[in-house]
Amino acid sequence: MDIKEALEYIDGMQWFGSKPGLSRVSTLLEKLGDPQKKLKFVHIAGTNGKGSCAAMTASVLKAAGCRTGLFTSPYLARFNERMQINGQEIEDGELAALVAELKPVAEAMDDHPTEFELITAAAMLWFSRRRCDIVVLEVGLGGRLDATNVIDTPEAAVIMNIGLDHTKVLGDTVELIAAEKAGIIKPGCDCVLYQQSGKVERVIEARCKELVARLHKADFSLINKEFDSLDGQVFSYKGDAYAIPLLGANQLKNAAVVVELANVLRGKGWKIEQEALEHGLYAVSWPARFELVHDDPPFVVDGGHNPQCAATVVENLENYFPDKKRVLLVGVLGDKDYPELCRILSAAADEFVCVTPNNSERALPAGTLAEELRRYNKPVTVCDSIEDGVSAAIDAASKGGMVCAVGSLYISGAVRACFGLR
Repeated sequence: MDIKEALEYIDGMQWFGSKPGLSRVSTLLEKLGDPQKKLKFVHIAGTNGKGSCAAMTASVLKAAGCRTGLFTSPYLARFNERMQINGQEIEDGELAALVAELKPVAEAMDDHPTEFELITAAAMLWFSRRRCDIVVLEVGLGGRLDATNVIDTPEAAVIMNIGLDHTKVLGDTVELIAAEKAGIIKPGCDCVLYQQSGKVERVIEARCKELVARLHKADFSLINKEFDSLDGQVFSYKGDAYAIPLLGANQLKNAAVVVELANVLRGKGWKIEQEALEHGLYAVSWPARFELVHDDPPFVVDGGHNPQCAATVVENLENYFPDKKRVLLVGVLGDKDYPELCRILSAAADEFVCVTPNNSERALPAGTLAEELRRYNKPVTVCDSIEDGVSAAIDAASKGGMVCAVGSLYISGAVRACFGLR
């Protein structure tokens, strides 16, 4: 099996859909020798910020000398991005070999595993065989019944910012969603919490009390921003100074969570010197999170896909580009709350360009999105491709303007490719 055949096999499993539950992935991993039981984990859940937190955490652990696995989703340009060790993506040959090994095992099961369960099992097998010291594991959806929750008690469970997303699966209130995400907290473990609404915090506190888990909250009142530009940010937290290349006040909060996490890991015997913490945060790379990909005109790519993300994008646009004409290149998935996302984005937009996301059956047609955006009485252009949309947005920005591509990670990779990035 080569990489093309492997990816076609994985893609062909999409018809199994998303079936909540841990029985299939548990059975699959058991047949593979339970590789996850040979690993240690930092497990990260949340609606927003969990990918950034995972990337920062992996960068810090690598700087501390740990052989660090990173499992994330979705990907921007290449499937291999989802599994990395010390910042290096899994090679095509290794991925193809893993899928070839898993295929007969999965197909022999009475209850066939889903696409995400197969990918999770492949990652566990790879990380185990490559002898990772620790794996930073991002939850796919929810937490309690997510395939990644097949692991035993992690070194730390991290709960990031929680909002309304995937409501048909997780529940239609933040309390219900928080309860699902709190499912990654195991008896006696350490939990690091992103500071947020009282409704959410009470759910997490109750779960920790029930399981005798130690709760560690980030305190965002202790963040002091010292420098902020399109080149990055410098801030202090609890008296120590840090620099990060990621933009936006939200990333300072994410970084503060990682500082708290590092302290928790130190208490469990992990040797993370302050220099490694500082270097890891400074060296982190996490594309398509308010990322400047072009200077003239300024062109930013953000994978924000829900109302909470949209509010952060608006805040960042007003902070970094207060006096520029702002052209928003937008593409969304139809199962998101795109009317509310559009309403929020309209506050920061002078003009819209609409595109249809690639490679997703859930993509909302650009024409349907344009109908929604025309409610806000601003110019709207519909383009047949993302490449055409990038050109149209740049033309609309002309001199003195800027462009922000937003609405889904499913457009971010294609937009970045227009600038020679992958």
